[in-house]
Amino acid sequence: MTKWAIVADLGRCVGCQTCTTACRHANATPPGVQYRKVLDMEVGTFPDVRRVFVPVGCMHCDEPPCRDVCPTTATKKRADGMVTIDYDICIGCGYCIVACPYQARYKVSKPTFAFKDQATQNELARYDERLLGVAQKCTFCVDRVDYGLANGLTPGVAPEATPACVNACLSKALTFGDTDNPDSNVSKLLKRYKSFRMHEELGTGPNIHYLWETEDE
Repeated sequence: MTKWAIVADLGRCVGCQTCTTACRHANATPPGVQYRKVLDMEVGTFPDVRRVFVPVGCMHCDEPPCRDVCPTTATKKRADGMVTIDYDICIGCGYCIVACPYQARYKVSKPTFAFKDQATQNELARYDERLLGVAQKCTFCVDRVDYGLANGLTPGVAPEATPACVNACLSKALTFGDTDNPDSNVSKLLKRYKSFRMHEELGTGPNIHYLWETEDE
């Protein structure tokens, strides 16, 4: 089997938001919609405090609550773990937006662009009318992953088969791969370093893993 996941090394992330920018370019998301964003947090207790940047987005959960509340089965989970939305049968009810504990879903009702009514060339090229009035979110760049697999490439290794946010990460804080493959890049990181997942107590099985300390002892 295959289960795609992202490993985010919080010791490497510098909060540059390049992943956010790359995602927006790849998906031409309108203002206010960020499939990939980076939270700026302060952790610890004075005087032992630390600033940390946390990339977040759709967690492609093992048990996605967004799927369970969808009345039309528009939200589905693929065998490889990716959570997808069928825009043709989504009715835009918004139940999934409320159910997602990671606030990773959006709904846009009318075309909006970075410069108000004037769309950029990239926005025009990537404009998809199907996204109006329905739920939308990060897809793990499923089109790139499927293209890579169809052409014998390894997602997470070959850039053409890897999510745009991972490719763009300047500090190599983001890694994409198959956690069901013990020899994959992500499996090796998770085996070597301690990790955690966001809101694991909810039982959703999120598939963005965070590394906290990656300095070798």
